[in-house]
Amino acid sequence: MLRFFITCFLLLCASSGLASVELALENRSPVVLKEVYRYRGTAYLALDDVLPVLGLSGRWDSVQHTYRIRTPMGYAVISPGSQFLRLGDRFVPLRLPPRFIDGRLRVDETFVIDQLQALMPQSIYYRNLNPVAEQPDLDESPLDRLFGFLMRKKEQVHGSALGGVVIDPGHGGADPGTIAPDGVKEKALVLDVAKLLEKQLKMNLDVPVYLSRDGDYGLTPQQRVEPATRSGVDVLLQLHAQGALSEAPRGITLFVRAQEEFEDGVIPAEEGQSMQLAQALSDVLVKAGFNVVGVIKAPLAPLGRGSLPTVFIELGYLSNPADLALLEAPEGQTRLAEALYRGIKHYADGQKENNR
Repeated sequence: MLRFFITCFLLLCASSGLASVELALENRSPVVLKEVYRYRGTAYLALDDVLPVLGLSGRWDSVQHTYRIRTPMGYAVISPGSQFLRLGDRFVPLRLPPRFIDGRLRVDETFVIDQLQALMPQSIYYRNLNPVAEQPDLDESPLDRLFGFLMRKKEQVHGSALGGVVIDPGHGGADPGTIAPDGVKEKALVLDVAKLLEKQLKMNLDVPVYLSRDGDYGLTPQQRVEPATRSGVDVLLQLHAQGALSEAPRGITLFVRAQEEFEDGVIPAEEGQSMQLAQALSDVLVKAGFNVVGVIKAPLAPLGRGSLPTVFIELGYLSNPADLALLEAPEGQTRLAEALYRGIKHYADGQKENNR
């Protein structure tokens, strides 16, 4: 007997305009979920309704903007607007991205049928009670629009190698980010490095530089991405730091989009300028003596979509004593900012050579 079975009944229920589904683990009584939304012809269910029925648990991380699902195979992590599920070091593609609808994070029914089933030792019973009920499409929420933000690379002015640079120090205000064992907050450390990098760029490159924030205050999602929409901007660096459950993990990690989107098509990350920028930064950081974990393709929500060269940089682990000491020390911050500047310049020099 196959352990995996999914049952999807297609019923026409003309007497009811309400969408609903039945859900259960095998050999258990089905539970009817009535808060089912239709978005562009697809049923979406709230994760907080689905998981308890399947004996799973999860929670929304308002700092990382991710939802962590505890499963028998480990933690599965998803983000609004992202078309990947992360399970350890693996990234599993999703047919449709999770969405915030009516204030709750929801997944489409194939997420339950395919992704959750693959993480369960028991079979899942799923029955859509009204799959063809017509309901008007729901508008995307502002949070969905943020995570689907399309950032286009601007045309170069007079053939210059580099236009404006945006530096986005993460968190701020009531959002401290990761907190080190000694109480130092991520939001303060990344802002220090951002200001030093801004100074290096202004002193050495004749280009505009914009910080998403220049003090300890919070930003709306729209305010955080607004600088990247300015005319001439063609580089975005997002600065963060992270933590772990042990002191062992350490080093700098650079993230880029899994693909770059242009008006006339899509190219893989390996062929895009975000990857070129990340590799230039990584090369210089390694030469400067920093421990670099690597450049990783990942569907992180803050990276957005599009073709604007964008790199999300985890500057180190605040849970690791060596990384923390480096990030807390003024000389360490200066070394880091100088290396990031040289990485940007290395990237710009390569673009200038290619444009000849």
